This record gives sequence, C-alpha cells and structure tokens, in this order.
Amino acid sequence: MKRRLLLLIAVAALGVASGASAQSDNWPARPVRIVSFLAPGGLSDTLARILAQHLEARLGGRFLVENRSGGGGVIGAAQVAEQAPDGYTLGISGVGSNVIAPAINANVKFDPMKSFTHIAFLGGAPTALVVHPGSGISSLGEFVGRARSRGGLQFGSAGTGTQGHLIGELFRRDAGVELTHVPYRGAIPVVADVIAGHVPAGFVTISSAAQHVRAGTLKALAVTSAERLAQFPDVPTFAESGYRDIVALTWFALCAPAGLPKTIVTKLNEAAVQIMISPAVTKQLEAEAIQVLKMDPEAFTAFVQAEIERWTPIAKKVAVQPQ
Repeated sequence: MKRRLLLLIAVAALGVASGASAQSDNWPARPVRIVSFLAPGGLSDTLARILAQHLEARLGGRFLVENRSGGGGVIGAAQVAEQAPDGYTLGISGVGSNVIAPAINANVKFDPMKSFTHIAFLGGAPTALVVHPGSGISSLGEFVGRARSRGGLQFGSAGTGTQGHLIGELFRRDAGVELTHVPYRGAIPVVADVIAGHVPAGFVTISSAAQHVRAGTLKALAVTSAERLAQFPDVPTFAESGYRDIVALTWFALCAPAGLPKTIVTKLNEAAVQIMISPAVTKQLEAEAIQVLKMDPEAFTAFVQAEIERWTPIAKKVAVQPQ
C-alpha cells in the first residue's frame, strides 16, 4: 500500500512537471504584463514600450506596459515580486529600485537577488545635473557658489532611493554644500518643474532631459559618464570637474518573479538582446545617449550582484534616508 501511494505521488508530480513544461513551451498563450516601476515618460517607461512593441513582433501575443510608480520604484518592484513566476508578469527593474532602495529602506519587502529572476539588461544612461537656463548658472562651480550664497538649494530626482537621488547626495557631500532632496514620481515631472522654475535643479538621466537640453529650455551642467558624451560634447563630466567618485550609469533591465522557468528566461533574454542591439533601436537609443550592454541571464545576474556590492556601502556612507 505504501509503495502504491508513493508511486501515485511520483506520477502526479511528473504530471505537474510535464504540465508546467508544456505551459513554458507554449508561452505566451495570453497577454503579458510588463510593469514599469517609474512614471510614464522616463527612461524606464521608454525602454518598456520599445521592448513591448518588438516582443510582440518577435514572440507573438500581446505585451502591455503598466506603470506602477512610487517609492523610487519600490512599490512596482514589490508587486512584481509577489506574482506567480509564469511569464505573464514581467518588470522593468533598475539600479534605483532593485539596488539602492533595498540598501537604505528597511521597509522594502523584497530581496533584490532572491525575489527576482534577472533576465536581460535593456539600457542605461548617465545622470545629468540640470538647471533652468535663465538661472544665471552655467557651470558646476557657479552652482556650488549659488548654493553657498543662499545657504542651500533644492534638487529634484525621480524618487527617494533612485540613482538621481544618490548622485545628488554624493555631490552634496563632495562639494560641501547644503542640498535638499525633493522626491518626484519619475524624471519627467522633475524636468517639467525645473523648466517651470518650481525647483532650482534636477538630477535626472540625460535621456529624460535630452530634447530640452538641445532646445535650450534646460541647461546641463555635468553628466556622470566616464567621458563626455558624443551627443552633448559641450557638457563636462563630474569626474573632469573634480568629482572623481561621481561616475555612474542609471540602468534598467527586464526581470520577473523568482522561479521563472528557464525556457522562458532564455527566450526572453535572446529576444530582448536582439531587440536592443537591432539597428533601428540602436539608432533611437544613441540619440538619447542610452547605452546597451549585451549579457546572457547568468552574466546579467552577476552584474546585478556587483552593482549591489558597489552601491550599498556608498548609499549608507552618504546617509540617504527614506522620505
């Protein structure tokens, strides 16, 4: 009797495994939700929509982008982490939501490595410090001078725990000036408020501000790239301006809840990599200074771990606190 019971259990388990395998092989059989952790209009949203459009053409089915902003991306990330790992809920993770925020916010409900399947790097852009062109500030030195003469300035970022926030705190520390963080629900609202004069400055990805910098409605004082950008050769880097620690890329990637079947991970990684390096997409991304790194799932997972090891001590050192 005991042997028969064990045999029945084994057969049932085999049936479940076979069913799961079949579902993976047939994926996607219904619409797939791609959750962007930040507000519409920013780099995360841009990459999500590019990916969704081209995934439909490559894999069939429907891929729908949904924005779940708030908490510097933590709210959307937590929602994705709670979903079933069946391939029908994906997320656009990032260095802010999945690396920095968990290091500084004790209320984060997910583990940045254990709660997610890290699928593919999508793209990243350096952060820029932008001001209104009518502010009379045309360099980092003048910005520091203005902050000191006024006893401090405010700066906006895409949210608490985002890389823009952390870069602002690093700059505050290294420049020795008072800067007060104003968190927003994404980079686009920051850009709008700097243009409108509601906040003196913003630390946002250069891609989010690119069209306004070209149009002259925003002034970029410096970027966090290692070298000057070909798209903005007149904008100096923080490093060449004396802030050698401020070199960073604000990146976004494709993730899913932990436990996503390997067949789906492989299918998504291969499709995402080919999409992001295709000539049409590359041309679109290069215009906004967005960089793409080609990595398989294993290499990308190792990249995320390395980013956690790099940014966690920095976040703690500059004493960034949730707001």
